Amino acid sequence: MKTVLIVEDDPINARVFSKILVKRGGLAVRHTEDVEEVMKIVQAGEADIILMDVSLANSVYQGKSVDGIQITQMLKQNPQTADLPVILVTAHAMQGDRENFLKQSGADDYISKPVVDHEAFIRQILALLPAE
Repeated sequence: MKTVLIVEDDPINARVFSKILVKRGGLAVRHTEDVEEVMKIVQAGEADIILMDVSLANSVYQGKSVDGIQITQMLKQNPQTADLPVILVTAHAMQGDRENFLKQSGADDYISKPVVDHEAFIRQILALLPAE
C-alpha cells in the first residue's frame, strides 16, 4: 500500500485529507509538521508522496523557522529524496501563485485549498505516485 505523508499545521485539514486519501484513495497516511520527523520518514523510504502545506506556522529546522517551500527545496536538493513526488497544498490561490510556488520550490504539483472535488484530488495524487 502506498503511503502519503501529509505535512500540514492545521489538524482539521490533516484529518480531512487523511479521510479522503484512506477512504477514497485506498492509501496509507502519515501526518506531521515536525521537519526532523519529515526528514526521518523520507530518508527511511516510508513515504511514496508528500502533500506539503506551503504555510507552516510552527515548523522549525535546525533552529530556523521554515515553510513548505523551503522544506520542498531541501528534499529536492538532496539526491536521496529528489525523486520523491511533492505536491504543494495551499490556500494561496491568487493568479500566478501556482507557477511561482512550483518554480520556487521544485515541487511536482500544486493543489489549492479548500479541496472541494475529492475525486480530482485523489486522481492528482495517484497520477504522481511511482509505479510498483
